[in-house]
Amino acid sequence: MKVLISAYACEPGRGTELGVGWNTVREVARYHDVWVLTRPDDGREAIEAELTRDPVPNLQFVYFTLPLWGGGWKWGQGAFQIHYYLWQVQAYFVARKLHREIGFDIAHHVTFVKYSTPSFLSLLPVPFILGPVGGGEMAPKPFWKDFSRKAKLYEILRNVMRWVGEIDPFTRMTVRRSTLVWATTDDTAKCLVAIGGKNVQLLSQVGLLPEEVEQLAQFSPSTPVPLRFISIGRLLHWKGFHLGLHAFAKAELPPEAEYWIVGKGPEAESLQRLATELCIVSQVKFLDEMPRTDLIQKLGTCLALVHPSLHDSGAFVCLEAMAAGRPVICLDLGGPAVQVIEETGFKIPAQNPEQAIAGMAQAMKRLATEPELRVQLGMAGQERVYQSFNWATKGQFLSTVYEKLWLQQDK
Repeated sequence: MKVLISAYACEPGRGTELGVGWNTVREVARYHDVWVLTRPDDGREAIEAELTRDPVPNLQFVYFTLPLWGGGWKWGQGAFQIHYYLWQVQAYFVARKLHREIGFDIAHHVTFVKYSTPSFLSLLPVPFILGPVGGGEMAPKPFWKDFSRKAKLYEILRNVMRWVGEIDPFTRMTVRRSTLVWATTDDTAKCLVAIGGKNVQLLSQVGLLPEEVEQLAQFSPSTPVPLRFISIGRLLHWKGFHLGLHAFAKAELPPEAEYWIVGKGPEAESLQRLATELCIVSQVKFLDEMPRTDLIQKLGTCLALVHPSLHDSGAFVCLEAMAAGRPVICLDLGGPAVQVIEETGFKIPAQNPEQAIAGMAQAMKRLATEPELRVQLGMAGQERVYQSFNWATKGQFLSTVYEKLWLQQDK
């Protein structure tokens, strides 16, 4: 088949949306002829270097940016969003011209993974797939009481921007014209149905490369490790690391128990003060960002990952933890709730902070005192990643879906 993919963010060797774009187009090109619409700004050099090292004959990139405001995405978050929107408009005209020359069988919007902005590729006269897209997740209101004034303002503005996107007629047109819409979470799926989505299905956007799965599998769930929990990510209010600290204190684990928090961000000082107030400062260790290889080694020395995020549409770190045979403690919210199942960790209901903290504390106690459970969860996590979140498997799945939609159109 001849497949057109829109990937505003696309770059090899990255774990963010850039990696989602690259890994999607790379794996699909194993089965079909793929043309990729993307920006030349920061990914072209890396893409061309990777294709020189490991050529993919069926993969072609079409680079373009706005003719009058090409570097506008660098001017701040607001300008970045405007640039992204205008780039989508331009993408349609580039795609329409390509379609006249090539005759695509299907079009697919991959990045950004954002449900509340349009993709004008939906106007092409071929089946169109939107997603996976996320962004419909919200921090439950009872948790706002722990937020600073600035954090509350952030949440309010985020909700306003979601609403503005939802009432955009072009966003609604995109969703309604989509043959298939993939949502990363239940919350996003509900938002998509509300604005006209007809065939909305759940599909996580994240995955690991086969070599990454193999690398992380070096850690055996049955290998003894210190009584140590770890959280990894940007230190932001909605990441919920303050809930993890409260849970660790409430669990009342032995003095040798540790809790490592890896990352940096505006909540760093607040989290350090909280550790002191909870009288666990001697057990909590704050570590700065580090190279991925070092981070993986740190993860391998820990008992479990604590990821109490309040509105993640996807969490690569949860996959990495499961692939390393480490159980995950998360809230039953957003992307982590899709990735983690009962057999691989603990999904704690998020009704209010007190209940969530108590649930996480109980999970920490169980993992600290039931080594057989830790091994069982770890092994199941490795199997789940291999079966469902391996990019090789995901590429095969995408290819199958493309073919089904193509055949349905012919009928």
